[in-house]
Amino acid sequence: MDFTNEKRTNFIDLKKLSKSEALPGLLLLIATVLALIIANSPLKSLYENIFHHIEILPGFNLHKFINDFLMAIFFLVVGCEIKMEVIRGHLSDVKRASFPVIAAIGGVTIPAIIFFILNRNTPYAGGVGVPISTDIAFAIGAFMIFKNKLSKSLKVFLLTLAVVDDLISIAVIGIFYSSGVKLIPLALGAITFILLLSLRKIDKKERLTPYFILGFILWLCIYASGIHATISGVLLAITLPISKCDKDTLQCTLIRIEHVLAPYANLIILPLFAFSNTAINMNISSIPEGALKVSLGIIIGLVVGKPLGILLFTSVLSKFKVIEKPRDVKWYDIMCVGMLAGIGFTMSIFVSEIAFAGNDDVLNIVKMSILLAAILTCLVASIAINVGKKVNKKEVIA
Repeated sequence: MDFTNEKRTNFIDLKKLSKSEALPGLLLLIATVLALIIANSPLKSLYENIFHHIEILPGFNLHKFINDFLMAIFFLVVGCEIKMEVIRGHLSDVKRASFPVIAAIGGVTIPAIIFFILNRNTPYAGGVGVPISTDIAFAIGAFMIFKNKLSKSLKVFLLTLAVVDDLISIAVIGIFYSSGVKLIPLALGAITFILLLSLRKIDKKERLTPYFILGFILWLCIYASGIHATISGVLLAITLPISKCDKDTLQCTLIRIEHVLAPYANLIILPLFAFSNTAINMNISSIPEGALKVSLGIIIGLVVGKPLGILLFTSVLSKFKVIEKPRDVKWYDIMCVGMLAGIGFTMSIFVSEIAFAGNDDVLNIVKMSILLAAILTCLVASIAINVGKKVNKKEVIA
């Protein structure tokens, strides 16, 4: 038996599976349901021991490994997608990029304002980053369910919006959720970053191994500095060469790394993250003071604030001719896609793990709110899309 060919075939099958845009969302859903069942069963203590009490290294348990290291790999893939979009994709043309970029800014701003208004002058105001996020995998997965009822160009709009949204969320994590920054590891990280930028000149063959080695060193430096380590994934993506892409195969370093890691990021890392972070105990004996406002800020921010911000910012700036709405898309459709963008889920949970670290009672309620917001968003979006489809049919018949 040729084990090399078998291994290669298995990898190709994994890549084919990763191209199924609905599959990552389905795996996230399965992982979430399993975590919820375990969290409310006798297996909860075993689950807690595995993820929180077994240490891989001193002070570094499996939960931290997933959230700090594996999620850095996920953000490396996201960073590659963002860079590719900026240089050669939908964000490369200012006119084409401006509409979803403004939509993303609106979809971040209004939920943040809603949460801040409800939680100002409370200890939980720092959770303002929770309702601003969009879960790419779940949002695109939900879109694929309704793809026959929506314009194809809306998928590009949603994907671009979600990518920009994640970029903003990553910036928020780096700026607002990092504390006690240590200068020596940060300086070493800066030197490593410069070395990564120089690799394209030193290694003309652009081999992947040096990037992975220096990328791991960069992660160690960022982690030790006190800045959230997932930022290292985006920084590594920035350094990856894209200028020497083959015109036929587009096999440059950036795309090669993205192709290698994307299947694992979407089909393994994200579901594992969901499984390790959504074990929500539904038996709430007491609600901490102020937690209800936090819950309302998250639910209203995601369910109402997201579509409202997207629609408000794009419609106002379109009237002033600053941006231009795609011709084959109606404002009603923009609102429907804006609702799908309100599925924050993994990204919102990720931010909440950082924002409410050490406050388990509030964190549990926050996760419940994120889950409820995702369910409500899907239900409202489903109703709106189906109503819009019926109205369009009547207009065509008339």
